[in-house]
Amino acid sequence: MNQAQIDKAAQILWNAWDNGETISELPKDCRPTDRQTAYKIQKEVGKLSRSSQIGWKIAATSVNGQKHIGVPGPLAGRLLADRTKMSGDTLEVGANLMGVAEAEFCFQLGKDLPPRNTAYSIEETLEAVDTLHTAIEIPDSRYIDFVTAGETQLIADNACASWFVLGPPTTADWRSIDLGDHKVQALVNGTIVEEGIGKNVLGDPRIALRWIVNELSNEGIGLRAKEVVTTGTCVLPFQIKPNDYVELEFGQIGRVSVTLS
Repeated sequence: MNQAQIDKAAQILWNAWDNGETISELPKDCRPTDRQTAYKIQKEVGKLSRSSQIGWKIAATSVNGQKHIGVPGPLAGRLLADRTKMSGDTLEVGANLMGVAEAEFCFQLGKDLPPRNTAYSIEETLEAVDTLHTAIEIPDSRYIDFVTAGETQLIADNACASWFVLGPPTTADWRSIDLGDHKVQALVNGTIVEEGIGKNVLGDPRIALRWIVNELSNEGIGLRAKEVVTTGTCVLPFQIKPNDYVELEFGQIGRVSVTLS
């Protein structure tokens, strides 16, 4: 696919996102058939947003997440500053096709992880981490039928990114905590609606972090100090609607909340 086709796909996707619209699929002449091309389109979508990038997200790290969007494995996407809120904020969710929220462990990097020819280990990726945060993701898709869109079209569509809510850095000694066995509760308007555990994201949020570092490295993309990486939902995506108060409890690691309008 040439640059003109990449640009065409990106413009279609960004127009849909910016206008709160959906499409059935990308036209055949600019529909990506491989992950490399899909990530190139995603990059151009980010440019069209004119928003700075604060980090990365991983979609479909859990079996439930993969079923939710009809893909066999995880996908990487970009987190945009203009679509980011802090814990306790109010968020106008607007027209959202998916209508769900997700509970996530999120790492902030303290140093760069540049692309390279050899894979990064878990130890190397963790050495680059500065802080651990709780986070809420409210995903969405620009495709009417996102379950059948396929992984390359979903990657191009920024891996179902929409809104992101970042919690404060934990004060707990998180490096000594078994994140895979750590329990999480999701509450809507004070009622527990879902419960999960860290191992639901590729076996451990730290494994998910390594996955995205190496996935992006294979595409010639590095991660930078101060960027955050949210590692995918550790609970079944749960239904939300305007006027809901969404809160995630991560025990000693902390909590994160958002009010929807």
